[in-house]
Amino acid sequence: MFTRLRNLVAPPAAPARGKSGATSLPVIEQRAALLAGKQITYTLKRSGKRRSIGLRIDDRGLTVSMPLRASESWLHSVLQDKASWVIEKLDGWQSRKREALRWADGESIPFLGEKLTLRIRPSLFAGIPQQRGKELWLFVVDESDTAHIEQLVSHWYRQQAEPLFAERIEHYAPLLNVAPRVLKLSAAKTQWGSCTARGTVRLNEQLIRLSLKLIDYVVVHELAHLREMNHSAAFWEVVKSACPNYAKLRRELKAIAL
Repeated sequence: MFTRLRNLVAPPAAPARGKSGATSLPVIEQRAALLAGKQITYTLKRSGKRRSIGLRIDDRGLTVSMPLRASESWLHSVLQDKASWVIEKLDGWQSRKREALRWADGESIPFLGEKLTLRIRPSLFAGIPQQRGKELWLFVVDESDTAHIEQLVSHWYRQQAEPLFAERIEHYAPLLNVAPRVLKLSAAKTQWGSCTARGTVRLNEQLIRLSLKLIDYVVVHELAHLREMNHSAAFWEVVKSACPNYAKLRRELKAIAL
């Protein structure tokens, strides 16, 4: 998931080349520029195959791709022309970055749109995590082993996710008049869910952190693909039939980092 913008203006004259005919400019380099009053770092990529300057913004920041021998003045002109757009999109990605979790006693983790407080207790034997109201209790041999604690919580998340997702699919499938064949949990980095024409529905295990209304939207979205394997107007009408406020939920989901 990323935002891309291309500038299709014809390039200015190429810079002079050395005696060998090869440019001395690096193919990839890290740079900085003052855009709309902000100092922005970005990755510059040069390619002999490009004929225009392209801007891409994703979770890694701004990447600028340009022709191998394009002039610095052309690059500067494009960056300044698109400065406001760059700042807006970078701010958007920054706000979407998922908050890093701390795996220690008293810290909070998300679960079904709410917060659970971690209660980590020493034990001679590691035990199965137990949810007690708004708390998740973990019994571990080494309280400082954050990697193991994270692993325990991740396993607990998956245990909660599969039956819940199956129940939501069983609820919505008849409403959409579809018959999914199998549910699989996914660990995809860029998709909340997917569906194949053969009826395999994949739902990202990270959905268990979100509210039930957002889980339901993703479930309906994927099941609707069993009627329309596209994102046409007809597809969105199918989604709307089971999820009337899908547009609002879709915006909420887009604002959450996966």
